[in-house]
Amino acid sequence: MVDRLETLINTSKVVPVSGSLLVDKKKVLELVDQLRLAIPQEVKQAEEVLIQKDQIMNNAMVEARRAKSQAEDEFMEKLNQNELLKRAEEMLSDAEHKANRITDQAEAEAHAKRTEADAYALRALRAFEKELNTLHGSVRAGIDLLAGNALVNNSYDPVPAAADD
Repeated sequence: MVDRLETLINTSKVVPVSGSLLVDKKKVLELVDQLRLAIPQEVKQAEEVLIQKDQIMNNAMVEARRAKSQAEDEFMEKLNQNELLKRAEEMLSDAEHKANRITDQAEAEAHAKRTEADAYALRALRAFEKELNTLHGSVRAGIDLLAGNALVNNSYDPVPAAADD
């Protein structure tokens, strides 16, 4: 319509000396009426474009907030998983140290018990050896006594000595 108005002005006759134009009033008024009808439609379309722009911006903001929230949630989840992993590793390390301490303590106690048992066995064997030596001496004295009596009485042949000495 603006183009048609411009064409109407360009094709109108110029009044000499004044620079004014002679335009067809009927054509100008028709264009004005058409402009009056078209302008509200153009304004309405512009408003719709603005509304669409606002909706697009709002949707973009909502999507941006959602994406940011999702990214934060994922970050926190990974952070929590990392914390859980770190705690699990600490617990595992603590458990390994405790197991090592218990194993070391058990080995030390077992060594002490073995040493104690060996010492007891050695004391018992020495006491047994002493008893055996005492018993051996008594047996030897008895044998010597009996062998001496047998020789004196000559009533029977002496018993040959044992070959264990």
